[in-house]
Amino acid sequence: MKHLVLLGGGYGNMRVLKRLLNSSDLPENIQLTLIDRVPYHCLKTEYYALAAGTISDHHVRVTFPDHPRLNIKYGEVTSIDVKEKKVLLKDQDAVAYDDLVIGLGCEDKYHNVPGADQFTLSIQTIDKSRQTYQILNNLHANAVVAVVGAGLSGVELASELRESRPDLAIKLFDRGDMILSAYKKRLSNYVQNWFVEHGVEVINNSNVTKVEEGALYNHDEKVECDAIVWTAGIQPSRIVRDLDVEKDSQGRVVLAEHHHLPTEENVYVVGDCASLPYAPSAQLAEEQAEQIAQVLLARWNDQPLPEMNEIKLKGVMGSLGKKSGFGTMGSTALIGRVPRLLKSGILWLYKYQV
Repeated sequence: MKHLVLLGGGYGNMRVLKRLLNSSDLPENIQLTLIDRVPYHCLKTEYYALAAGTISDHHVRVTFPDHPRLNIKYGEVTSIDVKEKKVLLKDQDAVAYDDLVIGLGCEDKYHNVPGADQFTLSIQTIDKSRQTYQILNNLHANAVVAVVGAGLSGVELASELRESRPDLAIKLFDRGDMILSAYKKRLSNYVQNWFVEHGVEVINNSNVTKVEEGALYNHDEKVECDAIVWTAGIQPSRIVRDLDVEKDSQGRVVLAEHHHLPTEENVYVVGDCASLPYAPSAQLAEEQAEQIAQVLLARWNDQPLPEMNEIKLKGVMGSLGKKSGFGTMGSTALIGRVPRLLKSGILWLYKYQV
């Protein structure tokens, strides 16, 4: 028997499992094991709504596949021994592998801002999103909430929180001249104006230099807050950061053409930890996973490795509360109700086809 171990039940490894378990080319001598800390797949793209209190916990959970070829093991990965081909787990025996797919996701990146890791809330894991929900929704009326970082996560959280708690004073700190400045100006203007019209204070050209209990410092000017949520950057998980392998300037693992380590052809990295020519996203992880599944099947069946075509993303969809949104499809910018409906439809299809 050959043993494929998948670390992390995120978007990438869920797609790998789907392709392998549904494939008639999966050899009989392949055993699959998925290792995760929690007993379900989490829809991380929806954590912002969980934290804001507009959806309940069960809306972001999807049951792992039930298949006779799949063994699911619950535990916390502490390290990976690439040379010995073992995954070390907290308070459990190590798990040996023949092939390994690392999909351990990401963590908040605090950019060496003093106090940011200690005094801010997070939406990077389901546990942290639950804690953020408890704190945000227990705040008194007219409390001040700061959202640091106006990328996709920060924008969606701030807008959803506005609808959930219209009594709160929300401040959105953005380092750019305009929210989502990497997108077309029409889209950026629409999002910025939405916040203005809905009473969210957007602080452009911000630079948070320090965080302490009950306050942050923007360009060293103190801003008192009742809660601070950090959405200002991500980095690969600690397990991946500790691997002694080549990484890019963002700390993501540099891979060979077929998505494996250049020095270990049986170790693949998928999703947020992989160095790819796009910003990390669920869509990117799934597209990369499609290719990894093709490579695994080819190797197991002693076939030539497939050519890796350039990954092409279909676009981005974001929400501004429940009735409005924004997005891109190819070179087209979308604003208003249509992208919000599209996002809801995509989410529904994913939950019931995963």
